[in-house]
Amino acid sequence: MKEWKKLLYVIAIFLACFYLPIENLRFNNAIFEALALVKWYAREHVLLCLVPAFFIAGAISVFVSQASVLKYFGAKANKFLSYSVASVSGTILAVCSCTVLPLFAGIYKRGAGLGPAIAFLYSGPAINVLAIILTARILGWQLGLARAIGAIIFSIVIGLLMHLIFLKEERARHASGDLQFGEVKTTRPLWKDIIYFFSMVAVLVFANWGKPLEGDTGIWSFIYAYKWWITGFFLAVLAYSLFSWFKKHELKDWTQATWGFALQILPLLLGGVLVSGFLLGRVGHEGIIPSRYVTALVGGNSLWANFFSSFVATFMYFATLTEVPILQGLMNAGMGKGPALALLLAGPALSLPSILVLRSIIGTKKTAIYTALVIIMATISGMIFGFIVK
Repeated sequence: MKEWKKLLYVIAIFLACFYLPIENLRFNNAIFEALALVKWYAREHVLLCLVPAFFIAGAISVFVSQASVLKYFGAKANKFLSYSVASVSGTILAVCSCTVLPLFAGIYKRGAGLGPAIAFLYSGPAINVLAIILTARILGWQLGLARAIGAIIFSIVIGLLMHLIFLKEERARHASGDLQFGEVKTTRPLWKDIIYFFSMVAVLVFANWGKPLEGDTGIWSFIYAYKWWITGFFLAVLAYSLFSWFKKHELKDWTQATWGFALQILPLLLGGVLVSGFLLGRVGHEGIIPSRYVTALVGGNSLWANFFSSFVATFMYFATLTEVPILQGLMNAGMGKGPALALLLAGPALSLPSILVLRSIIGTKKTAIYTALVIIMATISGMIFGFIVK
């Protein structure tokens, strides 16, 4: 690096320190919100969400044959089958935009086509059955239904568009064999691998089972009441399968792959959550950007209101189910129904932390276009919905 560049960096750092607005209460509050959000994220999501997701991603990259991935998600796979499976994956995985990233990285690096992988990436956090039910119960059946239909259509359309935009690159990628195989030969019957994978997914799902609405006495409440017993059962099944059916070198390959995903993803996620907390704060709290500015800009059903709602939601971090109370507060403050749907379609699927990680997996160009497609489609969907349900 040239000396004048070093000098510029030194001057910039000095000026930032010199003019640091520590006497400003909003700045101090934003710092607190950033630290509070990253603390909450570390406590609530790393151990129960990300760690299981890392192990699942490592297992996919090591034990799932490339042939299996290519059969259902590869460039030459049946398009109807691959996009259908990918678009409804969120009904099984109740994950947020960050937790789905290791799973996306796992199938993409095993040879999945960009289109189906992107459809899976979007649908994972977007088509959360419990979140859709909660949306319908609290915000109205119209928003709940529109969210469910919109999320499925979104995942397919965005996946197909990404496939078409990067068709030439994808063909070159598969033709050159630019894929991470990490193939492990095993003599285990298929049913043992199914139990192994299912137990890990079950741990991820049931350990993060959300609290139902007060007064509910259905299956959701029953599962929530016994979720730790159910989680413990599947942990025991997983432990038995690992000690009984796997060889030492297989377990070593699995843990190494898991560690690789953790090193690639976790630092970026925590950094992104820190920035997100500084800018927008936590639920019910403000960051450096006053919430009244956001509320004032998303009233009505104008193009600007829908675009602004989509844009802000894309970069704000939403943990699973938290988008509903946030949206309830915004709608009570005057937010239009169109921008509300735009937020529901853009927010849970993307966030600043997930964008930073996604860039490290598929590159800047693909990440930028994927983000732009989510914003554009959420904006259009919000305007159409707002026009229909005036």
